[in-house]
Amino acid sequence: MNFITPVELPAHLPCLRHTDHLLLLGSCFAANMGARFTEAKFSCDVNPYGVLYNPLSISSALREIVFGKVYGKEDLFFFRDCWHSPMHHGDFSSPLADETLKRINGRIAGAHEQIFRSACLLLTFGTSWVYEQKNTGRIVGNCHKLPEKEFTRRRLTVDEIVSDYVSLLSGLLARNSGLKVIFTVSPIRHIREGMHANQLSKSVLLLAVDRLQAAFPENVFYFPAYELVLDELRDYRFYAEDMVHPSEVAVQYVWERFSSACFSPETLQIIEESENIRRALAHKPFHPDSEEYKRFLGQIVLKIDRLNGKYPYLDFQKERELCHTRLKI
Repeated sequence: MNFITPVELPAHLPCLRHTDHLLLLGSCFAANMGARFTEAKFSCDVNPYGVLYNPLSISSALREIVFGKVYGKEDLFFFRDCWHSPMHHGDFSSPLADETLKRINGRIAGAHEQIFRSACLLLTFGTSWVYEQKNTGRIVGNCHKLPEKEFTRRRLTVDEIVSDYVSLLSGLLARNSGLKVIFTVSPIRHIREGMHANQLSKSVLLLAVDRLQAAFPENVFYFPAYELVLDELRDYRFYAEDMVHPSEVAVQYVWERFSSACFSPETLQIIEESENIRRALAHKPFHPDSEEYKRFLGQIVLKIDRLNGKYPYLDFQKERELCHTRLKI
């Protein structure tokens, strides 16, 4: 007897390796998955604009990265004692304009340097609802709690999203013909619109991605994170306390399904060994100054050296420094 409705994963998803550079943009679900890519020792840039929810803000961020936009004070606004960018998450905001610009331009410069060397873009759409500034007509990535009267709130159409991304992807592929783009739709419910309106919003996103796959069959793919959480897991025990965001267990489940579909056996082996090192260092010893614990740390350093010797592109600098710091205590 089967107690779940299995979601069939698409065939021929891109095979990602640790030698590939990845760029992830989108909702907080993208941030959750990006954290797992980072822990697994992939070379990746996760949300260089912070969390972005709607497709057009994500595409605007990508265009700015491509052109290497440099933000100036004229691109910011001052509200509630901080300088903000309407394109960026509040993590970039600061009481000092120069500090805000430093944070923003540093992340854009890093992403710009890698964008045309990236093997894969992983883009997560959260909602098709957007906020347009009434005085500029511009869709913002973040309202920063400005009065709602300053915005027009509306839902994007499938045609708007498809037209925008056909233009964007055509330009990217002209520069990097081997680029792969994996779209996901976030399983996080945006309940402010109401449950029915949320479903309509997600449907717009799913239909848009489907049409982009048809337009770029060799380069555009869809991974069903949305369906995995809503159909396979389909239980409130897989949600956080707000009953909206997936729990850590649910995110980990999606990560494992993604891993099985997109990683080679060698890549999975590297991830397992990296995870073993991370868990070992998370262990809290009863006697950190004992010779036994120092020998334990020495064995971890040997494991790191062995992995680095076999895979010199892996970055274990933090783990190595932590071992040496503890060995000196």
